[in-house]
Amino acid sequence: MSTGAPWTATGRLLRLNLRLDRVRLLVWVLALAGTVYGTVGALRETFPDGQARQARAALLENPAAIMMTGPAFGADDYTLGAMTVNELSLSVLVAAAVMSILLAGRHVRAEEESGRLEVLRALPVGRFAPPAAALGAVAVADAAVGAGVTAALAAAGLGGADAVAWGAATALTGLVFGAVAAVTAQLSGHARTATGLALAVLGAAFLARGIGDVLEPSGSWLSWLSPIAWAQQTRMYVDLRWWPLTLSAAAAAALLGAAVVLAGRRDLGAGLWPGRPGPAAAGRGLLSVPGTARRLLRGTFLGWAAGLVLFGLAFGTLADSLEDSAADIPTLEDWLVVDMDALTESFAAATLSYLVLGVSAFAVSAVLRLRTEEDEGRAALLLTAGVPRPRWLLGWLGVVVVQVPVLLVACGASLGAGVAATTGEARWTGELTLAALAYLPAVLALAGLVAALVGLAPRTAAAVGWAVVAWIVFVAWFGQLLELPDWARRLSPVELTPLLPSEEWAAAPLAGLAAAALVLTGAAVAGAGRRDLLG
Repeated sequence: MSTGAPWTATGRLLRLNLRLDRVRLLVWVLALAGTVYGTVGALRETFPDGQARQARAALLENPAAIMMTGPAFGADDYTLGAMTVNELSLSVLVAAAVMSILLAGRHVRAEEESGRLEVLRALPVGRFAPPAAALGAVAVADAAVGAGVTAALAAAGLGGADAVAWGAATALTGLVFGAVAAVTAQLSGHARTATGLALAVLGAAFLARGIGDVLEPSGSWLSWLSPIAWAQQTRMYVDLRWWPLTLSAAAAAALLGAAVVLAGRRDLGAGLWPGRPGPAAAGRGLLSVPGTARRLLRGTFLGWAAGLVLFGLAFGTLADSLEDSAADIPTLEDWLVVDMDALTESFAAATLSYLVLGVSAFAVSAVLRLRTEEDEGRAALLLTAGVPRPRWLLGWLGVVVVQVPVLLVACGASLGAGVAATTGEARWTGELTLAALAYLPAVLALAGLVAALVGLAPRTAAAVGWAVVAWIVFVAWFGQLLELPDWARRLSPVELTPLLPSEEWAAAPLAGLAAAALVLTGAAVAGAGRRDLLG
């Protein structure tokens, strides 16, 4: 390799990264564009006139609503465009940021940690080419997502300069956090630590924006410390202004430059922060399969728990506000399964079912981690030490079986606490905690399905597992509105669970889901014992 050509082979590596990400990128673009398009249609159907939209705008005065959506620009004349931005922009921006962080972590640090980058560097590849190609792939992904958002808005009837601004804001926000991940990848020598640091920065930006907007409805000084606020302050469909996006562009450029500079100041495979030596002897908990699984899943579990509790508390406090404005939303029953005579119960039950979607996603990711341990070679080390495959699989799944009900209890208790705080009725905390546990068979059945895929068809486990999660989310969000047939909705295990506490208890579907979970776990054990470790 020529030492005078540090950027040699950047273009080829960029094409390689895009080829490796082509399926992931397509899924992200279609998912976000489809969500935007579907949400516009859903809002148009649910809030068909100005009176209904103004009733919805009144809910945005709640601090919890501001925290979870953003500043309610245009609430005095709540048009469909203003409603779509206020209801959806935060979710789209955070999703683009998460995508960028994961992609940057994968290409900047994970490839290096696995040793594959060292093989590439043995070829005529410049020193700065790998990080530049990785960041280029993230930029292309963000541009594609931004274009998808703009196209979806145009197709839904909300095109124009505001749609272009939303797409640009999405792309630039994603790029900022992708650049953050590129910087954290230079600090730590481990991909998970680097990604975790970048996600922590995203969480801090989310909180700064939320608290700042609560302090001042149009955004306080604290809001302006967050890249998320820069995108929302463009005020699409209300009073469009482009200049806040220059802050995003400048921050992304500065962080990308810093990442390239830092990459040149460390050794390949190392981080700028020296790793701490571990203890001389492992704790007793790490000497068992469940102890190892607990340790490896700890960060993911705590992250999901914190997020679900935050969302539960925030949405719970909206229960009283919704009851006051429900009479002005004539199509509410087309959007949610609600009983207008018991609106609080219906709202709490529907919201709980949405929180369970997060628990389902955690369960899928926790089980799929089994396959990751195989791919990275750590499972082989355990098995060669004399751990039987059934014990390895069942020990890991046992930890998931314990963590899932803990998350469900956290969802129910936090949602109940929010509803109790706004209604003054303490009974909600206990009732919703028990209602959340009714979803345990459904989540365990989903975890059993993914475990069976890991055991029988490991190469398709991730794709099929996440496809099932996507279908469950789609049914939960749009099944009622689109009037999906019963057989299609019942493909979601969450839909088979009674909407407690607004519906009657039904033991039969829960028993069926529990039996399915046991059968699928048995198939997982049988399959794992009959295939090659990396089969």
